[in-house]
Amino acid sequence: MGWISWFCPGLNFKRWLVLFAAGVLLCSLALALLFNYQVMGFAEELLFRMSYQTTGKYSNGYAVGAGVVVMLIGLAIMFYAARRLVRSVMEAVIPESGDSLLDTIFTQRKLSNGPAITVIGGGTGLSSLLHGMKFITNNCTAVVTVADDGGSSGRLRQELGIIPPGDLRNCMVAMADREPLMERVMQYRFGGNSALAGHNLGNLFLAAIAGTEGGMEEGLQAASQILKIRGKVVPSTLTDIQLQATMSDNSKVTGESEISKAGKHIVSVAMLPQDAPATKSAVEAILKADVIILGPGSLYTSVIPNLLVTGIREALVTSKAFKIYVCNVMTQPGETDGYGAYEHVKALVDTVGAQFLDYVIVNDEPLTAEQLAQYRAKGQEPVTPDVKKIEQLGIQTVPAKLLSKEDLVRHNPQKLAQVVMSLVYRLRLFGKGFVFFDYLFIRQAMRKLRT
Repeated sequence: MGWISWFCPGLNFKRWLVLFAAGVLLCSLALALLFNYQVMGFAEELLFRMSYQTTGKYSNGYAVGAGVVVMLIGLAIMFYAARRLVRSVMEAVIPESGDSLLDTIFTQRKLSNGPAITVIGGGTGLSSLLHGMKFITNNCTAVVTVADDGGSSGRLRQELGIIPPGDLRNCMVAMADREPLMERVMQYRFGGNSALAGHNLGNLFLAAIAGTEGGMEEGLQAASQILKIRGKVVPSTLTDIQLQATMSDNSKVTGESEISKAGKHIVSVAMLPQDAPATKSAVEAILKADVIILGPGSLYTSVIPNLLVTGIREALVTSKAFKIYVCNVMTQPGETDGYGAYEHVKALVDTVGAQFLDYVIVNDEPLTAEQLAQYRAKGQEPVTPDVKKIEQLGIQTVPAKLLSKEDLVRHNPQKLAQVVMSLVYRLRLFGKGFVFFDYLFIRQAMRKLRT
């Protein structure tokens, strides 16, 4: 953004620079008073003499001009010295940053004053969204489901009696300040035939820190500081819960990992025990949010389980925040077969018991023929936007091209973050500052997200 950053409000920098200059000027005045009858008097006599020799008369123009020139030189030296001093400090604190000092200050101020966004969900879909949220605001809280009972999380859940850490880990990795290296380390999975085989290093780390800190919530707070998380990750509940799905043939399937394997149409999902209380931090994050985002992620096993927790649903309805649902781009076999965006929204509304959504973000970018053939072989279809049907529910639909260009058909974090950011920007929730500088912030955030 360059020099224009100087005019951005809220930098909390210009005022101290001006105060610094004022202090130097006061010191200069004090020195002038101390040496007024000796040094300054001599300088003044010399300047008047030069004026007389040049013009033939005495004039104070030379004194005024010399004073202006000396002041400008002094201010330039002060500015250069202060700039070099602050740059030296910045290089020592964040040596790997490629941004200018002003861009760094501007971005951090905007992130700190950014909107309070609470994201509700679980699974890999939620981590894709959080990857982009950290470039919008530092005030983001992820409320994550703890119903997972498969893989490494399921084993730790049974052996150690803790809530499953898998989805919590994925969210923390996505929000980490140094994501590439952190992701490789935290996602490392042990092989071989040892007792560690199949375990994820990040899961073991969270299990260990939860044990040392006295609980998973305390452990997540400590891990957030260690990993430099931009925001917070909190579980929806600390209770050992199980999901139970009622199928179209009236059969019941218990266990999150077993529901999609059943291969039947899901009618509804319940939580066991039904009165599992929400964590205080999750409820507070929902009530204090400016924006609440649900999804993306598995509808019945990642998003809806949070809404079944006692206290979450009530807080969601009570909250005055703008509520946004990010719909999946593909159906999920054994869970949302034949679903369009309307069916996804209807399932959420039925679970909550009231129409609570303000916006639904849907994908309207078509798949290639190769992608369609690949996913139809797996029993998956693109989720239709259903714009008109959703708007009949009183919900505004935001269609956008959201597909990733990679082999997997999923949300592109950059595209999704840009749509969410534009929507929040439209709602004027960026805190202090003019709209023009919010636009500059959006451009800067998108540039960082691309890199």
